[in-house]
Amino acid sequence: SMSTQVKGTIEYKDFGTGAWALVGSDGTTYELHKAPNNLQQEGLQVSVEGQIRDDVMTMAMIGPVLEVKNFKVIEG
Repeated sequence: SMSTQVKGTIEYKDFGTGAWALVGSDGTTYELHKAPNNLQQEGLQVSVEGQIRDDVMTMAMIGPVLEVKNFKVIEG
């Protein structure tokens, strides 16, 4: 599938074992799949490049699952 670019804010969602999410500037909340450790920071402003994974089931089910390929922090 095609690569997706999402800008937004990292949030921690306290569901089940916990999930890292990216609240996009478009209002969509994406659940991050295999979020790198240095991306796991609440409130971090980032631009993430990744792939939407329709084949991955999650516990939290808070939105589309985004597998992170690359990301960069947006300096405030």
